[in-house]
Amino acid sequence: MKPILNFIRKEFLQFSRDPKMFGIILVAPVIQLIFLGYAANLDIEKIKLVVFDQDKSSTSRRLVKDLTSSGYFLIQDYLNDYNSVTEYLDYNKATVAMVIPNDFEKNLNRKETAKLQAIFDASDGNTASIAAGYLQQIILQFAQNTSLEMMHRSGNIFVPIGNVTPEIRIWYNPTLKTRNYMVPGIVGLLLSIVTLLLTSLAVVKEKEIGTMEQLIVTPLKPYQIIIGKLVPFILLGFVSIIIVLTAMRIIFDIPVKGNIFFLFLSAFFYILSTLGLGLFVSTISKTQQQAMMIAVFAVMMPMVFLSGFAFPVENMPEIIQYISYVIPLKYFINVIRGVISKGLGFYDLWINALVLLIMGILILVLSSLRFQRRLD
Repeated sequence: MKPILNFIRKEFLQFSRDPKMFGIILVAPVIQLIFLGYAANLDIEKIKLVVFDQDKSSTSRRLVKDLTSSGYFLIQDYLNDYNSVTEYLDYNKATVAMVIPNDFEKNLNRKETAKLQAIFDASDGNTASIAAGYLQQIILQFAQNTSLEMMHRSGNIFVPIGNVTPEIRIWYNPTLKTRNYMVPGIVGLLLSIVTLLLTSLAVVKEKEIGTMEQLIVTPLKPYQIIIGKLVPFILLGFVSIIIVLTAMRIIFDIPVKGNIFFLFLSAFFYILSTLGLGLFVSTISKTQQQAMMIAVFAVMMPMVFLSGFAFPVENMPEIIQYISYVIPLKYFINVIRGVISKGLGFYDLWINALVLLIMGILILVLSSLRFQRRLD
């Protein structure tokens, strides 16, 4: 036990001589959390709108006022021809163009169908679909209000016999902010970077500077070298989690609603996987640059894309969904979002934690065996 403790102490002394490493471990997670927390935002709040009002009536002006007063649409310009509409959409000056025909108010007064044209720039399908939803709701409400107003003016009073009034309850994210969904997942992403990437780089660095050969000729056994190499990164991983959770609470006001001890336990299970993957990358890399490329492009990017961090796994093709079952980050993301956002605990998420434990042990053992063979 004492040789392992001395080896761990040696690793921390080596870290202390490299200020950049402490910057990556302690400062970088907070910076990345801030950048990703504010940048990873799919909320559509200000939609650029241009209006081609051919009717120029009080009713058409009231419709435009309803659109702008909703808080979702921001008028860029009032146009006079279709060529201008095309120009605004072609050059990304507007997301939506509303065309109001000449007989808009006249048709409404005659109780006929009044047509509108809405042209969307659907280059970004997500923005266009959300904008279309907002527009449909506002126009529907405008049509209902206009119909009721016309009935009152004509002296007809319509009393609905039956009516359906939904009472909507929004759980876990009442403000419907994307940030409340994305930021907890960033905890898993940053933990992956700190443990997987730094582990692979640290081991390869020993090879580059020639200290790995010195370790091999010492009385230390291979398993002691592995433990001494990995334990510091486990501790640094937990330090990163504490820093990120604290910054998440202070900066974004997102508290941990569930069992934080279960969160840390699951994080430990997940770290076993990332350390094992980092150790494996170090066995197939000869330089730090090579280790960086393999860790990022062959391990990190597939984990991020297939874990459900940014894209729902349920929306992926079926064969990709099957592949996602072997991605450890997928299960850790489920735990993080369940504990932080929904207040869940062991009883609700134990299957994810068990899978993380099994995968972590399997990956770490296989990588350690390969690393020992390389040492021999």
